[in-house]
Amino acid sequence: MNKIKNSKIQIFPKQYGFFPYMFLVYIAFPILYLINQSGFSRIFGFVLISLFLVTYRQLYFTMQQKAFSYWLAVQMAIVFYFCMFYDPTFLFMGFFPANFVGWYFDNKKFKIGLFCFAIIELIPTFYHGLLFSKSTLYFIPFLVIMFLSPFGIRSMNKRMELEKQLDQANEKIKELVKREERTRIARDLHDTLGHTLSLITLKSQLVEKLTKIDPERAQIEAKEIEKTSRSALKQVRELVSNMRSITIAEELIQVQEILKAAGITYHHQGLTDTSEIPPVSQNIVSMCLREAITNVVKHSKAKNCSITILKTTENIRFIVKDDGIGLKNKGIDGNGLKGMEERLSLIDGNLIITHQKGTILEMQVPIVQGCYRNESSYSV
Repeated sequence: MNKIKNSKIQIFPKQYGFFPYMFLVYIAFPILYLINQSGFSRIFGFVLISLFLVTYRQLYFTMQQKAFSYWLAVQMAIVFYFCMFYDPTFLFMGFFPANFVGWYFDNKKFKIGLFCFAIIELIPTFYHGLLFSKSTLYFIPFLVIMFLSPFGIRSMNKRMELEKQLDQANEKIKELVKREERTRIARDLHDTLGHTLSLITLKSQLVEKLTKIDPERAQIEAKEIEKTSRSALKQVRELVSNMRSITIAEELIQVQEILKAAGITYHHQGLTDTSEIPPVSQNIVSMCLREAITNVVKHSKAKNCSITILKTTENIRFIVKDDGIGLKNKGIDGNGLKGMEERLSLIDGNLIITHQKGTILEMQVPIVQGCYRNESSYSV
């Protein structure tokens, strides 16, 4: 039953709406003319009208196919025959092929179609001497409009095609934005929760050791775990609501806490005031610093870790160095490091990883002129 329903024949494509039916009104005039004819002329005329209607329908269904030109040629031939051997007033039927000539997007095909259309209209005009008769003022406006209509139709169709392509491009952009947003959320969850959960794990291990030797400190650390877990919940909420903005100064405080909990000595060198770095860059660098320190805690087995912030005339460098085994045998294919590279690329930054008595991770962020007004102090 569904198969029969789906195979229903369409008179005209639905996307063209009522427009194709409106044009059919003009077929009434040649039909009225043929009714007053007799014999072979009448019969053959109705055969041509029937074929003309077939070409009219098929042209709508073969817009982007080779058959389009063949059907258009047949339609032009019918119009030409009517004009030459029936009545010169059939010239007005040229509005039909004129409309379809305008559907050619290719310049060469459009010019050929326009040339053929001019032939089928001008030859009957001169043959019947319409330009030198009393009907001149009647025919010339119609001829001018017919010759201009393909250009108007073509311009309109090009605009419609561009709008269609724009809609398709917008749909693709929306899909890419959704995909990028999902990737961003996954990356943010990894960077944010990975750091916090690592801190909770380390403090939990510390509490386990302290319960027997220092119960009071164990209670303090347990409260810190609760505080950290609440902080993690808050981070998730802020992340989901897309309202979270982290400064480098805030992140450095968190860095000190996690390194202290892991038993790694923290050192800071270079620039201490990062307040004039643009908010977007601060947020991205903060997340990258968090991932870098998480990797130090998880993989380096280091005893010391230093963060150096240096400013040059071209960029600001953030150098994270540890004295452990680092990422020597891990490469830079982890999700965390990939996320860092992707984040830094958003602000035209670079990530460089080297191995020298540990691991050195360097982030280079270009200076945007006008964003850094004052020189900040350095301390070692």
